[in-house]
Amino acid sequence: MDRFLSEKSINPNELSPLTLAFIGDTVFDLLVREDIICDANRPANDLHNLAVRKVKASAQAAFVEKLMPYLTEKEISVYKRGRNAKSGHLPRNASQSDYHMATGFEALFGYLYLSGETDRVRELYAIISEAENEEIKEP
Repeated sequence: MDRFLSEKSINPNELSPLTLAFIGDTVFDLLVREDIICDANRPANDLHNLAVRKVKASAQAAFVEKLMPYLTEKEISVYKRGRNAKSGHLPRNASQSDYHMATGFEALFGYLYLSGETDRVRELYAIISEAENEEIKEP
């Protein structure tokens, strides 16, 4: 998942956390969609419903909790900047807490992507996927 859409360079440290979350939302969404279609060819509505389960704020907030032990100090700092950002937006289908955690989560993915740390993005996504698979196995 290299930066493939633009050859422009950008310093993600100079971007607002909400800008990082803006791109991070898309990065995470792409990972989820790719993962889903690699599992099986399904009708588009089924694909959409599966994706929504992972990209909604409550799911992303749960993912943050699973990732915290694996994050570096810098990554935690980026996450907190995103979590604490004031968007001026009230969530419709999420608690305020989940919404802020999800914004931090997306900011982290955006930061890593724009920093060219795509291997780290994949690594964090693998941790999330592994944790989900473990939860499915538990009775």
